[in-house]
Amino acid sequence: MSRIGKKPVELPSGVTASVSGQTVEVKGPKGTRTFKGTDDVTFSVEGNVVTVEPRGKSKRARQQWGMSRTMVANLAIGVSEGFKKELELSGVGYRAQMQGNTLKLSLGYSHDVNFEVPEGVTVTSAKPTEILVEGIDEQQVGQVAANIRAWRKPEPYKGKGIKYKGEYIFRKEGKKK
Repeated sequence: MSRIGKKPVELPSGVTASVSGQTVEVKGPKGTRTFKGTDDVTFSVEGNVVTVEPRGKSKRARQQWGMSRTMVANLAIGVSEGFKKELELSGVGYRAQMQGNTLKLSLGYSHDVNFEVPEGVTVTSAKPTEILVEGIDEQQVGQVAANIRAWRKPEPYKGKGIKYKGEYIFRKEGKKK
């Protein structure tokens, strides 16, 4: 049995949810998000609580039960608070700055990297060595942060690159003579 699926999703104040068939729509101060569940689960809304129940006792129904409950919880968090990922640049001359809808990155290449920010995500760079990615869709925020990080992943010898804030980079010792 799913232990996550059993727990009902409490909606924060200012957030409403509606169910039509297998689609859950959540509205909040930051926007509206929807999730279409599989036929293995049923959704119900009572007041400010959304519950997810499996249909049957098959393995797939139990898998979808916990996953669907987590997806609905993420919708509620996204439209009320939003999600954010913080990135840090470390390395000599590594800088980031926003120019309109483009993030301009200087990462030690012979050219600057221009990263186009997709719709639904906000990217800001308060300091030249910090990048903040925000949005209401957790998957999209994480994907944009991963795409930015992919330009220069942190390397273990000097620690240079783009890393998540608070991420520990395992350092290696260089060659000895």
